[in-house]
Amino acid sequence: MADSFLRQLRRQVGSRLLLMPGAQVLAIDGDHRILFQRSRDTGLWGLPAGAAEPGDSFRTTAAREFCEETGLTVAPEDLVPFASLSEADLHTLTYPNGDVLQCFALCFEARRWTGELSPDPDEVLELGFFEDPPGDMHPPTRVVLDLHAAYRATGAFQAR
Repeated sequence: MADSFLRQLRRQVGSRLLLMPGAQVLAIDGDHRILFQRSRDTGLWGLPAGAAEPGDSFRTTAAREFCEETGLTVAPEDLVPFASLSEADLHTLTYPNGDVLQCFALCFEARRWTGELSPDPDEVLELGFFEDPPGDMHPPTRVVLDLHAAYRATGAFQAR
């Protein structure tokens, strides 16, 4: 696999703060359970998400990352945007290697996909559909779940 845009940037700037657009997917199955995955980086539970690559839209970023991390394929047009997450105090991440990112994420709901769950061994320790988060959550994930609940209650796009 080719180097990601982010890896290429990191070679130039080291671990210092980068601003990065990305997307995440809140997948809901027919039993109203949410797909959570446990990150290899932190051991915390979260949603499939990742950074944009050159030429990506938010939808194609979401679909690509969802497939890479879960093994499931979602059509970009089946992704429904429900929120954005960009507040620095909420979505600035420091990785175990010292890399720092402030993420600007568009959050999508998915209810249709194909394939079988197959976690990316480089990024995901485990994944599955759960009624409630199965363990300690990545802090922005709680915010995204709350934004989704507000979206479902009001029908209005949420921004944080």
